[in-house]
Amino acid sequence: MDIKPIKTEKDYQKAMKRLEQIFDARPNTKEGDELDILALLIEKYEDEHYPIEAPDPIEAIKFRMEQMGYKQKDLAEIIGYKGRVSEILNRKRKLTLEMVRSLHEKMSIPLASLIKAY
Repeated sequence: MDIKPIKTEKDYQKAMKRLEQIFDARPNTKEGDELDILALLIEKYEDEHYPIEAPDPIEAIKFRMEQMGYKQKDLAEIIGYKGRVSEILNRKRKLTLEMVRSLHEKMSIPLASLIKAY
């Protein structure tokens, strides 16, 4: 096992290639340990060089609606009138604090996603 920090794109590509080779390694083996360490190094490199931004509140709501199979009428039961839901989803009206609380509580949308500026 010759593991080194991933500092460059070349190092990253090399690590990804090795990860593919040992991907099915059994836990508690030499290759299994290498896989665990390599995955952590790759994750750290990707977090630093390929960050993924959290979605804005409206995109987070739409995504969660899709996951839950909700329609606008279902959302109206959570945050108010159907017309208000349409205005929010079309970015014509901002979310209120009460709406944010309700969306978080009833749809399990993270608060951090709901309070982000949009």
